[in-house]
Amino acid sequence: MDSYAVKIREAINRNETVVIGCECEVEYSGRAEAFLAKGERLIIIKADNALLVHQPEGNNPINYMKPDTKHSIKVNEGFMILKSQNLTLKEYLDIKMSKVHFVQSHQLKDGQKIQVVGTEKDMSEMIYNNPSIVSDDFKPISMEEQTKYGFIDVFGHDAEGNLVIVECKRYCADLSAVTQLRRYVEKMKKVKGTENVLGVIASPKITSNAQQMAEDWGFNFVSVEPPKYKERYNKDQKTLDKF
Repeated sequence: MDSYAVKIREAINRNETVVIGCECEVEYSGRAEAFLAKGERLIIIKADNALLVHQPEGNNPINYMKPDTKHSIKVNEGFMILKSQNLTLKEYLDIKMSKVHFVQSHQLKDGQKIQVVGTEKDMSEMIYNNPSIVSDDFKPISMEEQTKYGFIDVFGHDAEGNLVIVECKRYCADLSAVTQLRRYVEKMKKVKGTENVLGVIASPKITSNAQQMAEDWGFNFVSVEPPKYKERYNKDQKTLDKF
């Protein structure tokens, strides 16, 4: 236990990410009072001193401490005890380890941010480049057209000279999406000095009350799935056991 304690202490001092596989019990005081009886778990201490306690199953930690937590470790009567405290948040967590299966540490570097695809901006670009998704005579003029009330996703006109505003929603469109579109339409009518402004909701689905509201205000709904550039699922794909 002593050698593990030294390794963990030195890794924390070097701001390394530490991973511990162990048998332990956990006591927590802060957001609530909690006790987790003895079991085998995965302990992760990150470079920013956030701490996660994971059970063998599931993706969410069973306990955690936020970044800027202070950690200390000692060995007492055959147990390795990791004490963590965040005085700012008034949170405390004690991990009493009876067995240690492994300890690994390394200084990890990662300055990247996740890039989400299939967003409403991706939908706007898809419609702008493929206007027939909206209608055969839709001619887009711009994307992200700025108004006093926000940005119009796609702006254009149809063959009859009507201005067309397309509001994209990557999930099911609801009443708020329709009222947002109405604000854009009314604003554009004032700016352009014309009543010939049409509105279109583009989303995979629309709620029944939102559909009714859209029809009452003369808007159209077009079912459009956001582009899924990285989607791997295919309903016709064979499972591994078929190979």
